[in-house]
Amino acid sequence: MNICMIGTGYVGLVTGACLADFGMDVVCVDKDEAKIAALQRGHIPIYEPGLEEMVAKNERAGRLRFTTDLKSAIEDSLAIFIAVGTPPRPDGSPDLTFVRQVAKTIAVHMNGYKVVVTKSTVPTGTGKMIEEIVRKNDQRHDFSIVSNPEFLREGSAVSDFLRPDRIVIGASDPRAVEVMQEIYSPLYLLETPFVITDVASAELIKYASNGFLAVKISFINEIARLCELMGADVHDVAKGMGLDKRIGGKFLHPGPGFGGSCFPKDTAAAADLARQNGYTFRIIEATIEVNRETKARMIHKIEAAVGPLAGLTAAVLGLSFKPETDDIRESPAIAVVTDLSKAGASVRAFDPAAMENARAVLPQVHYATDAYDCAAGADFLVIATEWNQFRALDFTRLTRAMKSRTLIDLRNVYEPDAMRDAGWTYTGVGRG
Repeated sequence: MNICMIGTGYVGLVTGACLADFGMDVVCVDKDEAKIAALQRGHIPIYEPGLEEMVAKNERAGRLRFTTDLKSAIEDSLAIFIAVGTPPRPDGSPDLTFVRQVAKTIAVHMNGYKVVVTKSTVPTGTGKMIEEIVRKNDQRHDFSIVSNPEFLREGSAVSDFLRPDRIVIGASDPRAVEVMQEIYSPLYLLETPFVITDVASAELIKYASNGFLAVKISFINEIARLCELMGADVHDVAKGMGLDKRIGGKFLHPGPGFGGSCFPKDTAAAADLARQNGYTFRIIEATIEVNRETKARMIHKIEAAVGPLAGLTAAVLGLSFKPETDDIRESPAIAVVTDLSKAGASVRAFDPAAMENARAVLPQVHYATDAYDCAAGADFLVIATEWNQFRALDFTRLTRAMKSRTLIDLRNVYEPDAMRDAGWTYTGVGRG
């Protein structure tokens, strides 16, 4: 089957490469000529484990290619996936400008029956909007609208696509459902659960899922704050909660708040969607506020550990919003560095993948070559992102490099008692 993937961002590139790996013939289209030229040369614009190898493998097999020729890609394909950006507006609502533009372009170039699939995260009602735009601009050809939300975690997206928890297909046309089931047939054979529903419900499943996970993160961060006030240990509390099968242990890891391209944007969009329908989504509104406060209080935690920050040198390990990605969007680590700089501290930072992106927004920072270069001459050390290489640091070497043995562990990577026994002043999140 020929598939057209419109958009070569994170979702479009991963989805296109993985569908090609399923045996589909996929053409990924983008209007950015420089980006397409780079992809044709084998340069992957994002850091995602396993993606470069999968792209190269399927290009060699002739199942995956990149182009700016949207007209030919639409004409040659049965299924057309929309994977363009939906950036948030100041009020939190998603900007659907690119989706509208693509829908009109699809209509102009249709030459037969097409299945138009929304892969971008969009509010409920977008499928209906796309249908109206296509129908307005093409009355000659038949088409179907499908919502097929993605559930890819940055840092494990390829694995998530190949071994998903479920496949959600929102469609009212049985022909479209049949096409989608053929596209995902390798997963069907692996007995992956398929949720077949209407377009509106499929669109809402994505927001509902991410909203609930964000609630869990903000909840455990509130519990962590309570633990600090009462002398309890949030790790023990989270373990006791997570062993309850009704709750589960995932997303019960306290820290400096959630970030990235999904949770902040999707919670804001869910709150806006509710407002547009005359309802206040109070749990999501509270989740957003708790996350904002959690990020803001990290600087106060650091100040409580080291005193006034003006004139001090901070070593910050981690800049991406989570490990195994170079994404710094809404990253709590970036907020920490920004607040340290505003308070008058000099900042040295190291991240295995995100420093190039960070330089564009934090030009005042000294970017180190590794964790020990980062710590050289620092008054204190902050772990802001829990990359695996930060889990087994040589603290003897760090002691020689730093001015003092002070660790503020915003990801609770290390055990407080062990660090204190080693002579370090240790501060975690919710550790009593």
